[in-house]
Amino acid sequence: MNNELSASPTGADHRRGPLRAGERVQITDEKRRINTITLSIGGEFHSHVGVLKHDAMIGEPEGSVVENNEGVRYQVLRPLLKDFVLSMPRGAAVVYPKDAGQIVTMGDIYPGANVVEAGVGSGALTISLLRAVGDGGTVHSFERREEFADVARGNVATMFGAMPPAWSLSIGDFQEEVLKAKAPGSVDRVVLDMLAPWECLDAVATVLAPGGVWVNYVATVTQLSRVVEAIRADGRFTEPDSFESMVRGWHVDGLAVRPDHRMVAHTGFLMTTRRLADGAVGIPHAKRVKEASYSAEDLSAWTQDHAEEAWVPEALGERGVSVKKLRKSGREALRTAAAGGADVSAELAEALERTVPQPGTPEPDAQD
Repeated sequence: MNNELSASPTGADHRRGPLRAGERVQITDEKRRINTITLSIGGEFHSHVGVLKHDAMIGEPEGSVVENNEGVRYQVLRPLLKDFVLSMPRGAAVVYPKDAGQIVTMGDIYPGANVVEAGVGSGALTISLLRAVGDGGTVHSFERREEFADVARGNVATMFGAMPPAWSLSIGDFQEEVLKAKAPGSVDRVVLDMLAPWECLDAVATVLAPGGVWVNYVATVTQLSRVVEAIRADGRFTEPDSFESMVRGWHVDGLAVRPDHRMVAHTGFLMTTRRLADGAVGIPHAKRVKEASYSAEDLSAWTQDHAEEAWVPEALGERGVSVKKLRKSGREALRTAAAGGADVSAELAEALERTVPQPGTPEPDAQD
């Protein structure tokens, strides 16, 4: 079929053409300072060097250079995905672009794939998964907290200009809800970004098709070790592969070429494994584990004997997010999506209702 005659993929038209009111853009001044703003008719961007009118950018082609009232020049571009996820409203820490790229590639997320993920967080990884599967695939996200879901809905709708038809979002515990939503062996890829992914082992083994890939994103060594050992002991998966990625930029100015002084180092660990066919016996771990003098207390942190109540965000170095902050981020994300033309009126109305606590109702736990 001629590509010019086929319909544009969801979100493609939103990334093309002249700049429009409601779009988020990046403006970079003469000193390379970057600001991300949402264009509005009659709007203004104020700084210590003058006022830049939004009308000077609306209707102009992307990549234009405009001047403010003091003659200071700005280049105007739509944010790339890597820029958007680092500047968008958030409730939880986002999956960094370097890790999202690894998940899409090492997880073999292909056009048309049926993917499930948990938890959705602020929607950064969801956007990358939706782009990878295209309109012919599906991404079904599971999130325990409605407040996080609000943030994700707004950010996804802002990036695509609408709610992607390939995306569905369910509220509840993954290991329970995925079994209700997906038939056994019907899922091609599973991506989990959660505190205790080993608790989902049976659910993943049930819904994942033979040969399907399971990707885990965890923050600490203790989480990584426990999920790997649980998968090895289960026997329904291949030997897990574990790794992390680091990105170091370079300063290039004439002959002064050197690494940047700062870099994005550890953000999380990635682990991939594949589902074996039912009844197949996996090939055991090849390396002989050397005997070590670990105490029983040390070993308990990696075993099922370890108290489940000890696996809390604070123990793993995560910072809690207040319910007030979550709800504010959700409203901001949905309003930004609405300003860009996405139909999120129902989602925004529900989010606004959640901002008024019911009498006698305690605030939910802020950790996720």
